[in-house]
Amino acid sequence: MRTRVVYISAATCAWGIGAILLSPTAAGQAPAAPSPSMSFFVTSVGLGDGANLGGIAGADYHCQQLAEAAGSPRTFYAYLSTRPANGTTTLNARDRIGSGPWHNARGALVAQNVAELHEKGGAISRQVALTEKGQMVDLHDILTGSQPDGSAYTDGMDHTCNVYTSNDRGSVQLGHADRSGESSWNSAHASKGCGQAHLRGTGGAGQFYCFAID
Repeated sequence: MRTRVVYISAATCAWGIGAILLSPTAAGQAPAAPSPSMSFFVTSVGLGDGANLGGIAGADYHCQQLAEAAGSPRTFYAYLSTRPANGTTTLNARDRIGSGPWHNARGALVAQNVAELHEKGGAISRQVALTEKGQMVDLHDILTGSQPDGSAYTDGMDHTCNVYTSNDRGSVQLGHADRSGESSWNSAHASKGCGQAHLRGTGGAGQFYCFAID
């Protein structure tokens, strides 16, 4: 009889026994391989520096790295809006994610096109908003910097933590991946600040949405 030895990291222990019991991977099951059609995911991890993502370019790079690690050959961009600052122009998240359709890592349809993504109430939900590994997201706050229609704010205020380069002053608009309380998946509330601790204060870790543009 062969004995399976399961190693549990210190980081896993920090989540607590309850998380271990509920996690399918903790029971020795490997995450399901991403579907070849995967064109949408929530980053399994953030950059670890609050809302400082290294700007839009840094966020796009993170999406691409995670996608490639999951075996996807597609090009992914981050779902983030920006306001004009430091020489940048306005970018609307809805304009930088391709035309669809999009499927999650398990092959489930998210939305057929940009209009449906933003007009269909349940396009994003806890069951749909999976990571590139096909796992559900534990912390529901997702960086977007966007209004409900996927556009950037035009009120003169900073909703992007200085175009995703600040981990100190400012604030960033957040969505709820699980749409708790029927809240918005892309524009639920502002963060308490831009640091990692500020994001964790309302249930986040600096994660964001990634969409395939091809």
